[in-house]
This record gives sequence, structure tokens and C-alpha cells, in this order.
Amino acid sequence: MKKSLLFILALFTINIAGALAQSVDEEIKLVQEAFGKDKKSLIEAYMDLSPEKAAAFWPVYEEFEAARKEIGKERILIINEYIEKFTHIGDAEADELTTRSLKNDAALNKLYSTYYSKFKKATSAMDAAKFIQIEFYITNTIRNVIQQELPFVGDI
Repeated sequence: MKKSLLFILALFTINIAGALAQSVDEEIKLVQEAFGKDKKSLIEAYMDLSPEKAAAFWPVYEEFEAARKEIGKERILIINEYIEKFTHIGDAEADELTTRSLKNDAALNKLYSTYYSKFKKATSAMDAAKFIQIEFYITNTIRNVIQQELPFVGDI
């Protein structure tokens, strides 16, 4: 299962890396549309929920995704701003972008914690743990692809 997830994610992340070259609004729309559709298919296959559990799981998932998309939108804006400034970034810009990035990460972790409890209540601790695990896997894979495309601070 992990190999098929990795293959699907590899195809998906190619789309994300290409989207970084688009305008900000196009980036956000492309990434969130593609991510939402592809991600839901991955989650559905991985979770393999009974019809009863699925009926309880998917409404919570839709709430989670709406909140995650807002956090993701901010992350894309931060990345885009960094791309625009990285060749001439100073202390103030580095501080501001890093602070925003750390706050964005904290907001995402808080979302995970909040929704772990909601998924656990809707389904079971095992199902909630599976969801968080696949969510981490997807998020970290995408972040790694994006990070490989970004220059380090101070590099030209």
C-alpha cells in the first residue's frame, strides 16, 4: 500500500512543483484543487472504512479540509513571498517570513490535534491515528518536494 501511495504522491507533487511558477492566485487554486481531489482518493483508499464509519468520517474530513486549505493558502503566500525576495532578503524580511512560517506550522499542528479528537470521536482511535499518519505522510512528502525547489536563505 505504501508503494502505491508513494507513486500517486510522486505524480501529484510534480503538479505542485510546477504550480510554483504560476501567479499566486493560480498557484493556490491549482494546488488546492488538485490536492483536494487527489488527496481525498488517497485517504479513501488508505482508510478503507466501513459504510457506517465512512458516514461519520467524511463530514469531519470536509471540515478539516476547509480549515487546512486556509492554512495551506497562507503557506503558499509565504513561499511565494520568499521566492520573490530571496535574492535580496535582509534581517527584517528573514525574521518576518520565518515568524509567519513558524506560526503557520503551529496552526497546522493545532488543527491536527483538534481534528484527531474529532475523528476519534466520529470513528475510533485507530481510524483517527491512521488518518493523522497518512495526513503527515502526504504533507511531509509535498513539503519535501517544495523544499527541494526552494533556494536556501542567502544562496543566489
